[in-house]
Amino acid sequence: MTDYDLIAGRYRDSKRLPFRDHIERYTLLGILGDVKGARILDMACGDGFYTRLLKKAGAVAVTGVDISAKMIDLAEENERRQPLGCTYIRADASNFVPAEPVDIVVAAYLLNYAKTREELVWLCRACRNGLLPGGRFLGMNDSPFIQPTKPEEYIKYGFYRTWEKTLPDEGDPILYTFPAADGTTFSFTNYYHSANTYEAAFREAGFRDFRWVMVSLDPSQRGDPFWDGYMQNSPIVGFSALL
Repeated sequence: MTDYDLIAGRYRDSKRLPFRDHIERYTLLGILGDVKGARILDMACGDGFYTRLLKKAGAVAVTGVDISAKMIDLAEENERRQPLGCTYIRADASNFVPAEPVDIVVAAYLLNYAKTREELVWLCRACRNGLLPGGRFLGMNDSPFIQPTKPEEYIKYGFYRTWEKTLPDEGDPILYTFPAADGTTFSFTNYYHSANTYEAAFREAGFRDFRWVMVSLDPSQRGDPFWDGYMQNSPIVGFSALL
């Protein structure tokens, strides 16, 4: 796994790119719906970007979990600066079990770190183990519906991605690179799995009613051709399942 302790600040800054707000955030909040009164676990929470949004949306309690000490430091710094009542725990999401099960587990870009099908099932089970019966597991992920692309296709959105073959095979690494204004870059690696592999992993982990949720564009941006390339070949996708 990428060492996020080394890129924590720059990864946090990438959460402010326009596609994060107008596509990623808009899609995820659409999947979530009304969370008022819910208890939520935010797995691989990073600097708490979504943890805080979930609390602002009305969740009664939100706990963010991340393996990176630096990411948790950033999340706790945000909480000190603007207290919302979020709780953060430094832990490996693949082995984490909350003190009490929750209504909703959210995972924005957790599952795409699984190198193998077995690791993917393990992560899904870890998320299942945090849920109450009838609870929901949802989030965002690398899209398995990959089309051949050129690295420069997404540069105008603030990043590009590369892999070795025309199309990746099961477990192949996908490198995401984010150029910074000062000419430097930072990167992290995800791993590809097919839609069938994801769907089978959710079933094996004990989930039902799994579904993919294609990304949506915030109505305020519709009609702007800037977003056409992203929406026609989105690198990300949402998902939802029930326990």
